[in-house]
Amino acid sequence: MTDHPLQIGEVATAAGVSVDTVRFYERERLLPTAGRTQGGFRLFGPEAVDRIRFIKQAQELGFALDEIRTMLRADGSAECRHVHDLLKEKLAEVDERMRRMRAFRRQLATYLAECEHTLEREGEGADCPVVDEIAHRPLVAIQKKETRR
Repeated sequence: MTDHPLQIGEVATAAGVSVDTVRFYERERLLPTAGRTQGGFRLFGPEAVDRIRFIKQAQELGFALDEIRTMLRADGSAECRHVHDLLKEKLAEVDERMRRMRAFRRQLATYLAECEHTLEREGEGADCPVVDEIAHRPLVAIQKKETRR
């Protein structure tokens, strides 16, 4: 990477994002405010590219922009503790989502097996047992699932 200041388009291209994304990150204070040329063009340091890449990777891992902002500010032991706690909380969230996804997968597999069994036994004209089960499932059970989201 070069050591000279980069215009916004150069930063966006190098980081693999749009110019609007760079402007947004600057407005949201995820990037330091860029200097300006006499003509009003933004000039960023080369570290802006690395910071944007970090932001995008953190988002892909499921971090919200507020959480990323906190991580970017981490510079002392107290901040490191905060980042530690944030990572621990995020890991617990991921574990819970995975638990729910495994349960959801088991339910889908059960439904698929029921469909296959019914089709083998009764043929293409059979009533779908899954549709019947879902239609007769108590609304309370469905509402509980929606509340957990």
